[in-house]
Amino acid sequence: MILGIDTSLGTTVAVVEDDGVIRGQADSANPLAHAEVIGTLLHDVVAGAPADITHVAAGMGPGPFTGLRIGIAAARAFALGRGIPVLPVVSHDAVALEMLLHDALTDAGDGRFAVVTDARRREVAYSVYDGIDDDDGLPIRTAGPALAPRDGVDAVLADLGARRRDAHAVSGAMVALAAARALAAGRTIGPADALYLRSPDVAAPTAPKKVGR
Repeated sequence: MILGIDTSLGTTVAVVEDDGVIRGQADSANPLAHAEVIGTLLHDVVAGAPADITHVAAGMGPGPFTGLRIGIAAARAFALGRGIPVLPVVSHDAVALEMLLHDALTDAGDGRFAVVTDARRREVAYSVYDGIDDDDGLPIRTAGPALAPRDGVDAVLADLGARRRDAHAVSGAMVALAAARALAAGRTIGPADALYLRSPDVAAPTAPKKVGR
């Protein structure tokens, strides 16, 4: 059983078996209320899980500083309390996995594509994929995550030969499934540190100025 948590866009929590069966999922689309809802979502989803959770999959972004760190902190705190490992997952990889699975079922989509998500401040974040790996069932990311101007991303993707596919949410179940497939393949697919879109707006305080007499 893998608990998936992601707060890169909205807030999503899910419990998934290693074969992809979803045992519970709860979501909030509000991009500004991660701290207010994540405790309730975790409680509701974990309470309904039929077996012990063995791993926690944490969506590592890309995402805004404040929202993203809430989900990662929640994942690490839960894992620490249970004494289980944390499996990092690039949030765009989870989105790409969901798109690729949908394409396989519907015979839609072909070739290179880019997951594009809102990064605020007139920017978007994008990652480019070249299909799915036949050996481990994971998306093959060939570029990104990276930032681009909202008005200029289409030109960037055209240069990369990638179709644009916008995403407005991340599935906690797909975060968990990506982690399960990586675990089965003996791979680490996410970074140890968060993929913040940009540095936080706050700065460390400097030493007070000396006042002359």
